[in-house]
Amino acid sequence: MVKKHTLLNALAKQTSLQVMAIIGLAFLIFFRIVPIYGLQLAFKELLPGFTIQRSPWVGLKHFRAFFLSGDFSMVMRNTITLSLAHLVIGFPVPIIFALLLNEIRLQKTKALIQGISYLPYFLSWVVVFGVLHGIIAFQGGVLNDILLGLHLVSEPVNFLGTPNIFKPLMVITAIWKDAGWSAIIYTAAIAGIDEQLYEAARVDGAGKFRQVLGITVPLIMPTVIIMFILRCGAILDAGFDQILVFRNAITHNTANILDIFVYDIGLQQGRFGYATAVGLFKSVVGFCMVFGANKLASRYNMGFF
Repeated sequence: MVKKHTLLNALAKQTSLQVMAIIGLAFLIFFRIVPIYGLQLAFKELLPGFTIQRSPWVGLKHFRAFFLSGDFSMVMRNTITLSLAHLVIGFPVPIIFALLLNEIRLQKTKALIQGISYLPYFLSWVVVFGVLHGIIAFQGGVLNDILLGLHLVSEPVNFLGTPNIFKPLMVITAIWKDAGWSAIIYTAAIAGIDEQLYEAARVDGAGKFRQVLGITVPLIMPTVIIMFILRCGAILDAGFDQILVFRNAITHNTANILDIFVYDIGLQQGRFGYATAVGLFKSVVGFCMVFGANKLASRYNMGFF
């Protein structure tokens, strides 16, 4: 009885924390666990008037249709190209930004830069597209007006309608929008480093650059490895929200990534079984990437398990 009252008293003192935990748990249940029931659609054919449970089984029909379709190579090429670009170019940017931010000694200046870098993350891609469209629009765009005024181009450049420009534009805008927010965890990791290590390094004559390479980078490397493993799980996430807003008829083939393909097939054409199969394939690839990256990190004693 004493233990029961002790537990109740502890819960009563942590009401706000318990409410936060319950909300997070409810989110996981309704948006991550409950939808698992629908994964059986990947192996069924949802017919008009039928429920998921009553729909006939078709085995691996949808998977074979996707792998043998002409869209598979195009969709995978677009997805992997954009994902690797986000990983190779976008992943180091928050780390570098956090390292540079750590070297600013004026706290007001540091806080100001942090605040400005966070702001784009809270803007929806619709707002970002509206602002960017005003800058790089084919007709009346500020950038085209400047280029024409300086006689650097003879006619306006259709930035949003040129397939070769579309992918670099997606990568650059994604980095600009997310880099500041993604740097938070690295900034926190740097803040946890013992200041005495830097003092000892300064006594030994190490400069700023040597301190970063010899102290800061090695001590935040476990955090970097963990974030890299998590990022590998989203290797086929090439930015659905962003591309959904930015794509157009001209860049359709370039912008046709896995998530966009699932959206078009599932919601636009109503082929729910086929779309579920593609989504399940993406999840399996993500799981394999996380498992592989974790095994690789485990060699350096930095894995999850």
